[in-house]
Amino acid sequence: MAAPIQTLLLSTLYPSSVRPGHGIFVETRLRELLKDGQVATKVIAPVPWFPSANPRFGDYATLARTPAREQHNGIDVLHPRFLVAPKVGMNLAPFALAATALRSAKKLLAEGFDFDLIDAHYFYPDGVAAAIVARALGKPLFITARGSDVNLIAQHAWPRRMMLWAARQATGCIGVSQALVNAMHQLGMPADRLHMLRNGVDLDRFQAMDRAHARARIGHEGQPLLLSVGNLIALKGHDLCIDALALLLPQHPGARLLVVGVGPDSDKLTRYATDQGVADRVHLVGAVPNAELPHWYSAADCLLLASSREGWPNVLLEAMACGTPVVASNVGGIPEIVSSPRLGRLLPQRDAKTLAASIHEVLLAALDRSAVRAYAQSFGWQETSQRQHNLFAHTAQSAG
Repeated sequence: MAAPIQTLLLSTLYPSSVRPGHGIFVETRLRELLKDGQVATKVIAPVPWFPSANPRFGDYATLARTPAREQHNGIDVLHPRFLVAPKVGMNLAPFALAATALRSAKKLLAEGFDFDLIDAHYFYPDGVAAAIVARALGKPLFITARGSDVNLIAQHAWPRRMMLWAARQATGCIGVSQALVNAMHQLGMPADRLHMLRNGVDLDRFQAMDRAHARARIGHEGQPLLLSVGNLIALKGHDLCIDALALLLPQHPGARLLVVGVGPDSDKLTRYATDQGVADRVHLVGAVPNAELPHWYSAADCLLLASSREGWPNVLLEAMACGTPVVASNVGGIPEIVSSPRLGRLLPQRDAKTLAASIHEVLLAALDRSAVRAYAQSFGWQETSQRQHNLFAHTAQSAG
């Protein structure tokens, strides 16, 4: 058997023992790639420096508690610190990241881990930093775009300039949906280096469960029970879901909405539900471990995703793998996932009235949950992992 390809994953979007859900989509793709033993990886996941781990500092203290190095789910992960400068942080972040990542990469090389290539995730600042490191070490580089890096950050002149520079340095640039790859091309990234590797779904973890059992497990009921999963930030559209719930109540007086996630808009959303007169029907349940999410998806009659932008939202496939129909915004890679009315609805326009009407349609249609699950089964990880392995293998052989 050939020796495994050795890769170095570099990204600030990666879980740790103190933030187990942070960047879990990056870890998931890596763990799927590692399953057959043909790839060996170490991870550099820098975190911003903060001087105190005192709990009174909240999320900053959590960052400070991140171990310098750990075995996380069987993978060796280094968490070097980097400085974030106020006001000019966006412009300087790639260079601060590169400096600390380069030190860690040299440490791994000195320990004998002579990696074949760098696998970076999120184009700015992470991908730009990785390009600096790859150039310094003479290593091939792949950068995966995730969505907002290309669709939002690239609207700023300096980040866009640096992202295009990094794309020219990279062996390959990966998008997680065709829509994102198209956006990367339109931005000016070299067409001959663009690849589409969609995220898959863990079909062993995300399976349909008995709805009554699932509701008993999570402790929530609703006729219907609606679910919105994502960070509590404006772009996720949880406020639209609250508005839609209020509009649905005349037709569905037993409706309830569960919002799973954490973020800065928690108090704002709580107040908003009160202002809309539905505080007793909206439950902000906070963070839910990934392993527990199948119970929440299975309990729901419908998953709502009202985002203003997305790359390739994993929550859609996770819900579908549990047999749960979806109602989602028609943005980013979502139309590539919700490709048929048998699965739910795409919003023709993103507003509360349209969202409520689409939810009502899905509920009346009583979609076949087993058919929804069957569709999701075509989105397993095997094809993506094989294509990623082929890309890496060709590059490692060419470099060797």
